Amino acid sequence: MSSTQVVLPRILQVGADASQQLPDVLASLDCRRPLIITDKMMVQLGYVASIQKVLEGQDIQSDVFSDTVPEPTVSSIMAGVTMAREGNYDSIVALGGGSPIDSAKAISILARHGGEMRDYKFPRIVNEAGLPVVAIPTTAGTGSEVTRVTIITDETCDEKMLSVGVGFMPVAALVDYKLTLSVPPRTTADTGIDALTHAMEAYVSKKASLYSDTQALEAMRLIAPNLRRVYHDGSDEQAREQMMLGSTLAGVAFSNASVALVHGMSRPIGAMFHVPHGLSNAMLLPAVTEYSIPAASERYADCARAMGIADAADSDDAANEKLLQELKALNEELKVPTPAEFGIEKDHFFKVVEQMAEQALASGSPGNNPRVPSAEEIVEIYRKLW
Repeated sequence: MSSTQVVLPRILQVGADASQQLPDVLASLDCRRPLIITDKMMVQLGYVASIQKVLEGQDIQSDVFSDTVPEPTVSSIMAGVTMAREGNYDSIVALGGGSPIDSAKAISILARHGGEMRDYKFPRIVNEAGLPVVAIPTTAGTGSEVTRVTIITDETCDEKMLSVGVGFMPVAALVDYKLTLSVPPRTTADTGIDALTHAMEAYVSKKASLYSDTQALEAMRLIAPNLRRVYHDGSDEQAREQMMLGSTLAGVAFSNASVALVHGMSRPIGAMFHVPHGLSNAMLLPAVTEYSIPAASERYADCARAMGIADAADSDDAANEKLLQELKALNEELKVPTPAEFGIEKDHFFKVVEQMAEQALASGSPGNNPRVPSAEEIVEIYRKLW
């Protein structure tokens, strides 16, 4: 047994109104000049104004960069890099879903160390510190606030570049479920299934450890019973709170155990066809789980029990049968489209499956899967998706 290195934010503030603690958290980090990195939606919803008001109450002046985009691209972050580099900022506050937080992580490193995003792509490990990032997630989804990963798309070749290292870990994360109460049902579903995928993949990953297992199992216990509840009633505070903590724990789990085949195959679909990340994960989760179960039936059965869809009396096979039924039923109820229903052209999809399979393998994630696929097997799963 080798030891496991666990990397977490230095400060984790969790629960109702955690985001209101921002001035105190910045003060404790000795930061006085934050740049808020967010998106237009957060400005419209008034979240940016309320954060700025809290800061002004403590005499902290902040500026705002709100031009981040969903599934961030190299060009979408460059204006932010310029702004961060030219302003006299000592910290970044990342407010929003996974995309603003991922953008902020990349901007934090590029603003301080220069170069371009491609220079920081995996297999390079980025351990140098950027501008300190305080992450305030507004979706119960990507877990980006507790991971040392960012994903930026190179739009010149439709490649989702994975960048990894302690340098991308936020210094603090304020996990306030109240910020998720306004999230619409579609985004709630996509980000929720993304979080469930993180927990399941971390648990079956070849890099799983006793530490990541405890986080992953608890995440599944919190997420699975509440996913449908928050989808049908976004104002259900109890369910929102459990989803939010579940998402953060799932982020801790996969940040330390890595993701596997679902994520490996999901990124190329996202890059080629601009499918939101959580949605492409959801499309793949039942098929990839079915493919992987023979190599880890005990582990998947543990998932089914943690999710509350099988019990101790069920055999592993029975538990896994229930798991597959549940994942399909969940996609149906949460209206997850097939690639065809999403509007992807069949000819185009089938023409690029080989290229997508190569990109999936190159990301390294499929190598963590309990059953490691060949390129042909990945192509086969893509075709089945259709």
